[in-house]
Amino acid sequence: MEPQEINVGIDTSSKQLDISVRPTGQFFSVTNDKDGIKDAIKRLQPLKPKRVLIESTGRLELEFVCAAHKAGLPIVVCNPSQVRNFAKSAGRLAKTGKLDAVDIAHFGEAMKPRLSSIKSEKLRNISDLLVVRSQCLEMSTMQKNRLKRMPKSVHKPIQSILKAIKKELEVIDKQPDKLVSSIAEWRQKRDLLLSAKGVGNVLAYTLMSELPELGKLNRKEIAALVGIAPMNRDSGSFQGKRYIRGGRHRVRTVLFVSIMSAIQCHPKLKPMYKRLVDAGKPKKVALIACMRKQLTILNTMVKNNTYWDENMA
Repeated sequence: MEPQEINVGIDTSSKQLDISVRPTGQFFSVTNDKDGIKDAIKRLQPLKPKRVLIESTGRLELEFVCAAHKAGLPIVVCNPSQVRNFAKSAGRLAKTGKLDAVDIAHFGEAMKPRLSSIKSEKLRNISDLLVVRSQCLEMSTMQKNRLKRMPKSVHKPIQSILKAIKKELEVIDKQPDKLVSSIAEWRQKRDLLLSAKGVGNVLAYTLMSELPELGKLNRKEIAALVGIAPMNRDSGSFQGKRYIRGGRHRVRTVLFVSIMSAIQCHPKLKPMYKRLVDAGKPKKVALIACMRKQLTILNTMVKNNTYWDENMA
């Protein structure tokens, strides 16, 4: 008989990791800190699991993921909504830390998701800087809106906040350049992306840090991964309206901002956008189509290691 495949499910909270081992039924909890994570890895390594599955919870799982990857454990970072839908389909409506860990392990055994690629520390730093940059821009927009609505008596502190945010943005914008410039392979990839029309530093660094699969998948796969591929909603003779859904929202957001500028001057995307709108397509649908075209171009450039060529695009 073949040995049983071991799947480990981990439910994450700010203070605790609940760990379930399937099919042995073993369960234990550790604190979500360096000592607890070290203890968990020490107990999991002898089991030689096929997968160690943990939900993506907005950084609460990051320390464990990095430590487990370093220790050689096969890590899978799961989409929480997929795991929850799987649990409901299996008839599980109750929700606790222990039950969630059991469901995550069951999900791994049944669905056999592929292992997650873990970004290097420098790429994680770039990603974090871009998140902080986005937050600073949001705060800047909020303060500018307040400046328009509030009386002049409170303009001075608002202007001081805007000045501080601007200063921080200038500092943040320099740091990704230093991180990327330290590695020749990253410099080449950045220069390749920046050679394309409509691509600036923010989009290039976002693609490098948030979409490492760029250049490794085909055009349909990369579009679906970002969440800009139209999904069918058909049943029998009924043909529903296509929608985009899911995907990596950070990449999609930055790509959308980039395309708003590209449709004004891009030699390929500008006429494409105009052609779609003239054909009666809603403007948002035309924008998404242009985003998909831009991503396809960049994916092909990275895959073939070729710089921008207007004729080939």
